[in-house]
Amino acid sequence: MKVLQVITGLGVGGAELQLKSFLQHTRHECDVVTLYNAGPVAEMIRGGGDLVRDLGMTRNTQLSALLALHRLIRAGGYDVVHTHLYRSQVYGRPAAWLAGTPVVLSTEHSIGETHLERRKMTPGVRALYLVTERFSDATIAVSETVRDRMVAWGVRPARITIIPNGVDLGRIVFDSAARAAVREEFGIGGGDYVIGVLGRLDPNKQFDLVIEAAAPLLNDSTKLLVVGKGEEAAHLEQAAAKCGVTDKVIFTGERHDVAAMLSAMDLFVASSAQETFGLSVLEALGNGAPVLYTTCPALEGLDVARAWQVPSTVSGLHEAMAAEVRTGQRDRVPEPAVEKAYGIQAVTNRIDDLYDQLAARRTWRTLRRRARRTRQPAAAAGATRGGTPASGPVAAGPVPVIQRASGTPAGPVPGNVPASPAPESARDM
Repeated sequence: MKVLQVITGLGVGGAELQLKSFLQHTRHECDVVTLYNAGPVAEMIRGGGDLVRDLGMTRNTQLSALLALHRLIRAGGYDVVHTHLYRSQVYGRPAAWLAGTPVVLSTEHSIGETHLERRKMTPGVRALYLVTERFSDATIAVSETVRDRMVAWGVRPARITIIPNGVDLGRIVFDSAARAAVREEFGIGGGDYVIGVLGRLDPNKQFDLVIEAAAPLLNDSTKLLVVGKGEEAAHLEQAAAKCGVTDKVIFTGERHDVAAMLSAMDLFVASSAQETFGLSVLEALGNGAPVLYTTCPALEGLDVARAWQVPSTVSGLHEAMAAEVRTGQRDRVPEPAVEKAYGIQAVTNRIDDLYDQLAARRTWRTLRRRARRTRQPAAAAGATRGGTPASGPVAAGPVPVIQRASGTPAGPVPGNVPASPAPESARDM
């Protein structure tokens, strides 16, 4: 089937990288459209040979973007439109439904207890989500926690399917050479003990708690590695200065070499106040590192030997980190339970199967698509009978096409869909 993946942006983030991994393993033909910010992940996807289109949104409320997305979907003749993240759901679900797409669904990655993708859950946000949810056939929840929060919001349980995020173990395997290279890059000795955190630097991650808890443990042979970028960067640097450990806390900025960064660490700490899944925890376990975490729905009911839940407090984090520092560097042993429960190929197959199941239903949209496909061969046969076209003359001039990374045509370009990236001022709704 032909599938359009619609996502709010393609900067580096969990949902964005999850989409990239899915595209590498799906059996269906996929294109991607981002509402704005065709960032680093867009280039990664294009590098894999998939089409990425930037809708070029410049503000939160932009009716023209809804119309442009509708035209793009109709022109593409997609069998499935799959939306990811709040703004793409608000625009993509009604656009796909109005275009008559046979299957419309979403993946819900980030419903927290009080926030949705760093967006405070106001009555207006909730109402807009629920109204546009009615234009979809199903929603994938990445965990039971997400499913329960959606039901509490008002989404019918029958419309929700739980399929977890997948872990691409090949992407995050431990690499001793990469470990040495990263440590050399940041002036860390091979025998030094490295506590690490990785993710978007935002208040929910509570990396300031990790800095404060780790500060008494840091010295010339014990360092804290902070991997990521975000609005909390300045605050975290101030926290390190306040604790007197500026020279012991290393801020790497945004990195795309996740396996190398995890390999450089001896202990991974996930300190989120709220979490809907916990992909970084699974990746660290897949890399073979021991993990301390405050919350991780993905580990609920999973038997793992190297992950320990700790209190979301400075004292709780400090006590657990101190015990691991005393233990010293461990051998790297990937958790087999992670691959068994969350291997990317198995997860991708479940999503592909859901596409097929939804397409097999009898709805006005699926029946119309089947009828069109039945008529097309007959029309083509009639047009070529006797060697001459049965219809009128072909319009003059070439039809513009979008080129995939591989150089093969991907179909007509809707007339006024901009290809340039959105200004940096564009924000999530």
